[in-house]
Amino acid sequence: MTADLVIQNAKVFTANPRQPFVSGISVSGSTIRHVGNDIADHIGPNTEVIGADGGLVTPGFVDAHVHPATSGLDRLRCSFEEASNREDALRSVSEYARANPDEDWILGAGWASDWFDRGCPSAEDLDSVVSDRPVFLMNADGHDAWVNTAALARANIDGTTSDPSDGRIERLANGRPQGTLHEGAFILMERVTPEDTVEDFEAGLRRGQQELMGYGVTAWQDAAVTDEVHAAYLNLASRGGLVGRVVGAMWWDRHRGLDQIEELIARRERSAPGFRPTTVKLMLDGVAENYTASVLDPWLEADGTPTSNLGMDFIDPDELKMIVTALDSHGFQCHFHSLGDRAVRNALDAIQTSIATNGRNRNRHHLAHIQFVHPEDIPRFAALDAIANAQPLWACNDAAQLELTKPFITSERFSWQYPFRSLLDSGARVGMGSDWAVSTANVMAEVDVAINRTCPNGDPLDPQQRLTPTEALTAFTSGSAYINGAEASYGMLRPGMQADLVLFDRDPFVDGPFRDTEVAFTMIGGNIAYEA
Repeated sequence: MTADLVIQNAKVFTANPRQPFVSGISVSGSTIRHVGNDIADHIGPNTEVIGADGGLVTPGFVDAHVHPATSGLDRLRCSFEEASNREDALRSVSEYARANPDEDWILGAGWASDWFDRGCPSAEDLDSVVSDRPVFLMNADGHDAWVNTAALARANIDGTTSDPSDGRIERLANGRPQGTLHEGAFILMERVTPEDTVEDFEAGLRRGQQELMGYGVTAWQDAAVTDEVHAAYLNLASRGGLVGRVVGAMWWDRHRGLDQIEELIARRERSAPGFRPTTVKLMLDGVAENYTASVLDPWLEADGTPTSNLGMDFIDPDELKMIVTALDSHGFQCHFHSLGDRAVRNALDAIQTSIATNGRNRNRHHLAHIQFVHPEDIPRFAALDAIANAQPLWACNDAAQLELTKPFITSERFSWQYPFRSLLDSGARVGMGSDWAVSTANVMAEVDVAINRTCPNGDPLDPQQRLTPTEALTAFTSGSAYINGAEASYGMLRPGMQADLVLFDRDPFVDGPFRDTEVAFTMIGGNIAYEA
């Protein structure tokens, strides 16, 4: 029996260690029929044959930490896609405001902290381009907001407003708000901004999954599924519009307690074809760029003097142990935002406590970001079956690293960053995600940094932590499929598995660099989901 589709004359990376590279693959219906070098035997009179001309074929990428609903929605609002500095950012805001004169608020996201002094853009700058209505703009990593004077006035935030326990209002010398709101402080603004609707997020999902398909992503874990995003997934799936295979990480409200678990259990039952909300996202700390990442030793002043700042624990470590143990007992996977070394340790301690109470299971808890990992904690990942969920694009000496991070940490902590090689060599499972729109959704650009540890024209960040190309591709395919509990269905090219695959325009192993490799088409279940 011959196949419906054959791709030949390719370099096929299977992510199967028993047969890592072949030259052809065939598809029948929605599944893979054959993977090998003898692909001509599967060609019949009605077989569609694609000659790859030596281009690379991979399994469809699995993004283990991404925000397509919010990122897609951001693309539909005031976006900073074309910006690369302060002046570009202000121009983007000005042009959007002129093009949308009837919008009561200017909303958007995507500015980068390193475009501004100390990572803190000012209300004064925004006022210079929009002063007649409030402006609220989240930065790319989602941990800071940039607002103008009209927005501060609308929210009644002034020099007398106290910082919330989980955030900080950046202030001028006289105590007045400067225009940047860190972490939980931007919640003060969200009380008065227009609420995003389910319809908004559904539009965002349509836009977001389109971008993911263009980079070869066929499955993902959405790392922040609120009630509204959850409903958007269900609506899109019910209309046949959800193309990818999705695991949803439902948002843990850190201002509430264990009482919300019953609600999460009920929400878990509200699934749909292609969407399984089986995970809970636990936000443990902030980020390095605003010094809210939870660390074991204090952040430094720019002159190297230790401060009293250890970052922020958004969930008390003892409470976290109870939460993780309870979620684990109900069969939930825990998806931790754990960026600082203390946050990583707190997550591992909580997993260890849950194992001591509940025993070992297959819930596959995973730690995202892992920017700083104390060397003593690296072997604990394998010992506790905790998965490292890495976002590799940041593992380089970019401006955020050199200007906003390196000057404020010790040389020892600097050497602990993004220890991909150490984790893999210790026996830990490693998956990868983009955290788009915090960084690009372009997986090949992420892979390029994982194997080189460098930005274009920059010095490498601890080159001893480099991965090989096959290791990085494996992490973004079968590694992340394992996180999603779907390694038997996708993430590998093997007979009987879903025909989720990507054809690229070249073989970057030979004709690199990986970051310049482009998708020719993306296939999901035997159907073309994207074509260049």
